[in-house]
Amino acid sequence: MTFAATTRRSLELVRDRAAGTLLERRVRARLAAANAGAPDRFDCVVYFADGAASAYQVRQWLQPLAELAQTHPVAVLVHRPTTAAALLPDSPLPVFLTTGIGQVENFMNSHGVRLVFYVNNNRDNFTVLRLASPVHVHLSHGESDKISMASNQLKAYDYAFIAGTASRERILGNLHRMDPAKLVEVGRPQLDIPVRDARPYDGSRATVLYAPTWEGDRPAMSYGSAASHGIALTKALLADPRYRLIFRPHPRTGVRLGAHRAAVHEINALMRKAQQQDPGAGHLLDKRPDVATAMAEADVCICDISAVAMDWLPYAKPLLVTRPVDPEAEIQNSGVTAVVPLLDAEDAGDVPGILAGMLARPVPEAQRALVEHHFGDTAPGAASRRFASAVEQVLQAG
Repeated sequence: MTFAATTRRSLELVRDRAAGTLLERRVRARLAAANAGAPDRFDCVVYFADGAASAYQVRQWLQPLAELAQTHPVAVLVHRPTTAAALLPDSPLPVFLTTGIGQVENFMNSHGVRLVFYVNNNRDNFTVLRLASPVHVHLSHGESDKISMASNQLKAYDYAFIAGTASRERILGNLHRMDPAKLVEVGRPQLDIPVRDARPYDGSRATVLYAPTWEGDRPAMSYGSAASHGIALTKALLADPRYRLIFRPHPRTGVRLGAHRAAVHEINALMRKAQQQDPGAGHLLDKRPDVATAMAEADVCICDISAVAMDWLPYAKPLLVTRPVDPEAEIQNSGVTAVVPLLDAEDAGDVPGILAGMLARPVPEAQRALVEHHFGDTAPGAASRRFASAVEQVLQAG
């Protein structure tokens, strides 16, 4: 690198640091104003070290934790100013920016924190895990048959709150020397949250939700279908007057592989063109905060091996799961993929006919039975009560 290039790069780094410092000051000022009436003590905090693009992971827990906060005050600790800025507008919980372990430890000590929740396995979690006083509980950010749901990292936490029997079997069947007592079944409290902003559709078309996951961070996690199935099935559905399409890709789609990013861009373009040509069809690019709204509106779902498949099950409506094209992507021999039809990439263009057949038949009893196996009791409020009870027990034990 030449002297001029080195100097230019040094100046860019200085500017970036200055911009970051300014952003942090502004975000801290906004947080201070928003938290003016926050409690002095918090029994529980959520520690979240990821960036704004992954904020969906913690956002899906905000409402269940807001319910918990009625008896045990809860705060959200984030590592990055951009994440704090993303969460602040709609968080029902106080959000605090703690950019280093020293700030986290000071917060814990000064606010009497007794329990720390984690919604993923970010490597920065393990810096916070060195704190001996609070109880450390892993929540995850959705139940699925992805191989990552049986991570050896779960052993690091005091407890892992899991959805149900399927998760317990998956973890104990894959992890050696995992203590079963650390696994606490709480169901899926998110299913108790009522959907209030669903948009009525008074047309004659069947509404299809296509919600592909992202491409994953390694071949074994290559479950995303945007690049392999997405364009063909989108074209086929948009061309068929029997269907209305809601497209909702995972927010991280394309962060690692350009082919997935390009596929989403092409599907978005196809959707916008269809909206312009036939506004009455009701095709929708879904950017709403919660996928549950689109689920409430849809008659059938096409998705990948992901948490979307699991969260769809309680709706008792037809489900079509894509088969990964990467041979290293692991498919479980039990669970959803053993019960519902799998869509091969070469058949993606035939999806209108496949869906017509599925919509004409009752949902299989085997699919309905998966609900209890994965989530336990899904009666209104049951999971929320189990979650609150589990928190109470670990706080007393801690």
